[in-house]
Amino acid sequence: MIKYLGRIISEGEIFDGEVVTDGGKIASVTKGRNASTDALCNTIKDFGGAYVAPGFIDIHVHGGGGSDFLDGTKADFVTIAALHASHGTAVMLPTSLCCPDDELFALFDLYREVANSDYDGASFAGIHLEGPYIAASQKGAQDETYLKKPTHEHYDKVLKAGKGIIRRWTIAPEVEGAMELGKRLKSEGICASIGHSDADITTAGEAVKNGYTMLTHFYSGMSTISRKNGFRIPGLVEAGYLYDGLAVEAICDGCHLPKELLQLIYKSKGASKVALITDAMRGAGSLSGETILGSRTSGQRCIIEDGVAKMPDRQAFAGSVCTTDRLLKNAYNLMLDGYLEGDARLCTAVQMLTATPASLVGLTSKGHIRASYDADLTVFDNNFTVLTTVTRGKAVYTK
Repeated sequence: MIKYLGRIISEGEIFDGEVVTDGGKIASVTKGRNASTDALCNTIKDFGGAYVAPGFIDIHVHGGGGSDFLDGTKADFVTIAALHASHGTAVMLPTSLCCPDDELFALFDLYREVANSDYDGASFAGIHLEGPYIAASQKGAQDETYLKKPTHEHYDKVLKAGKGIIRRWTIAPEVEGAMELGKRLKSEGICASIGHSDADITTAGEAVKNGYTMLTHFYSGMSTISRKNGFRIPGLVEAGYLYDGLAVEAICDGCHLPKELLQLIYKSKGASKVALITDAMRGAGSLSGETILGSRTSGQRCIIEDGVAKMPDRQAFAGSVCTTDRLLKNAYNLMLDGYLEGDARLCTAVQMLTATPASLVGLTSKGHIRASYDADLTVFDNNFTVLTTVTRGKAVYTK
């Protein structure tokens, strides 16, 4: 058993206390010091005035440290997991891009191999498929070569190959066959998310009825108000605000969304409907230089500058190079500025990195510091510097 002492962030409160872990689970959380458990613990880690929070959860991440999940090696998986753990991520969903089927199925096989192995890095809680059933008009940096329509034949093959490990799937609901797929995913307990889509608000409403519950990287790769014969037609951005049944992802890197939009998102949706994500690609951890979006063999060249990855012509972003500690800092300083103060402000920022993403993708034993929950913890100081990351009871990063 291991005891962690510090300022505990739990259930919307911050208090001086302790968290005791036993194996991969949380045994207890206590306000104040419980000296009676000292003798039961093999190790006592006292973090003083630093914060002990639930482990940060990133439900949309492609890579980091120079590697991408589609590169197809165990070393790349571990590199990504270690890089993001050093910035506070305890749990992540490896995320694909539109790619050849053989690359995707190789990702599934490698995921199973690595997820069940011993390594120092964030743990994996399922795969997030981003495509290939998306709109060409909103493909962004994705390769149009690999776009497909969701036919029974194809998604049956994908679901069979990814059985038990696909946790969410980003799809354009206006693509023929997407509504039926949404119902199928709901029946299998897989989160159906709308993204890279030109759907109007009517189609979005139908998607909600057919099992879609999220908007992938809100504002990015999606429709907004258009004009037809003079009439304004709301799009997915407006649907995100209108429909309570849709939660949203926010890339809170300070580049993809300005402070004002981040504040509007929080004000309109609330912390229980906003998941902060990195959408990090292989360049995460770097400040500048050339990199590749997607796999080394079939990815696209892009440039890192100004804290974000850009397409070579610099006319569009190619993905973020963000990490979860940066998400926390920006949520606190930008998104919640003027709305909350003190402990409530920090608790809410943490909620959007822990309890909310866990709830949205069905991670029922993560996202909270509670007895019997997975022992996932992120410890950080007043400057948002990560001191320790713990996943399933194991310290996978220590500053």
